Amino acid sequence: MRKYFITGLLILVPLAITLWVLHAVISTMDQSLLLLPVEWRPEKLVGFKVLGIGTVLTLLIIFVTGLLAQNFIGNYVVKAWESLLQRIPIVSSIYSSVKQVSDTLFSSSGNAFRKAVLIEYPRRDCWTIGFLTGIPGGDVVNHLKGDFVSVYVPTTPNPTSGFFLMVPKDQAIELDMSVDAALKYIVSMGVVAPEHLPTK
Repeated sequence: MRKYFITGLLILVPLAITLWVLHAVISTMDQSLLLLPVEWRPEKLVGFKVLGIGTVLTLLIIFVTGLLAQNFIGNYVVKAWESLLQRIPIVSSIYSSVKQVSDTLFSSSGNAFRKAVLIEYPRRDCWTIGFLTGIPGGDVVNHLKGDFVSVYVPTTPNPTSGFFLMVPKDQAIELDMSVDAALKYIVSMGVVAPEHLPTK
């Protein structure tokens, strides 16, 4: 009896969580329908709410924005818009910070979250997996002796929170493991182990 119950849990729990996350994401993206006039919204046209129409609209807006920003006129409009935002006191600091982070994370030329590393944390002889986010900058460099790297250590099972560490470069061991595999390993609390690779 217990065996069947556990088997059922192992099948249904991941499925339920996956559906819940997808529903939350799609419902959030469906909020873009609020940009449309009331008479153009699906529930007004067909008489009931259609889940996912807003998601398609959101993806379309993102695609068109990227497409327009790639040409000369669009690039000029984006720069003018950013220049305007930079002149608003509180908005400028928030926008510039968020833009720097998003440029670092989503830029194809950036190195943030491209490599998984093994570091000793939170104490000696205890190890954890982190992700390289770059190298220390600003006045911090003047107080660090030697080569250091910036590492983000996510928490388990919620990787969206974590710790930012600056560790000596020679103490961060680069892993022959994809970022996806490392994230699965962290989120599963070590249960879903990545494929074992022979030592080089």
